[in-house]
Amino acid sequence: MKQSFLLLVIFIAAGFSQTGREIAVMVDESPSPKDMSNETTMVLTNSKGKSRTNKMLSKSVDGSEKQITWFLEPKDDKGVAFLKIEYSDRDDEMRMWLPDFKKIRRISSKRKGDSFMASDLSYEDLTSRELDKHEYERKEDETIDGVECYVIEVIPTAKAESSYLKHKSWINKSTLNVVKEESFDKRGELIKRKKFSHKKVKQYYVMSQIFVENVQKKHTTKVTFDKVEVDVGVKPTLFQEKNLKRLPR
Repeated sequence: MKQSFLLLVIFIAAGFSQTGREIAVMVDESPSPKDMSNETTMVLTNSKGKSRTNKMLSKSVDGSEKQITWFLEPKDDKGVAFLKIEYSDRDDEMRMWLPDFKKIRRISSKRKGDSFMASDLSYEDLTSRELDKHEYERKEDETIDGVECYVIEVIPTAKAESSYLKHKSWINKSTLNVVKEESFDKRGELIKRKKFSHKKVKQYYVMSQIFVENVQKKHTTKVTFDKVEVDVGVKPTLFQEKNLKRLPR
């Protein structure tokens, strides 16, 4: 009995001895699909309660390091498409096809803090955070809606060229999914609250919904992922500029 209690104490102590960076590494190394395809609904709601709904189709590979998204609804956005390719040794590529102007718009790294299609998600929010471009500080664990969470503070370094000063992330200890996050602007003031939901598809936990509240603008964005398919053989050759103009049937 004493031995079992001692082992429990050692296990708990070992778990808490993990640093913020070690937790971030565990999250980064958790299993993810080789590729994914889904239909997406994005609802934007302003401070007066007026909403606008977008429907999209998205495909990605390599843990969403390459992603292409086509807008299907509403009618005035139909045909707009977005391509993102992330790199470890140079700036990410982000391009938007605007059919009304017959123009490809390139999103430079200096503009990644801009809003994505008038939503509360910036282009930066759509990209992965490189481990070595951030610092991590572990905070006291918390329980969110009955879920035991690691809590870490994520601080972008100068190399990240971030539009944020820092983030506070709550991570499900069992699944290593981020369930909640608060992001702070360069003045150190809270700008966004984010909540994340996940579901299990095959052996993976994949995102099923994101809810973002911009507390400064009093504006919200809810993104729901439906008809999620993983490891279906999405071809890497799909992620080319020419395919932005080809609305899938």
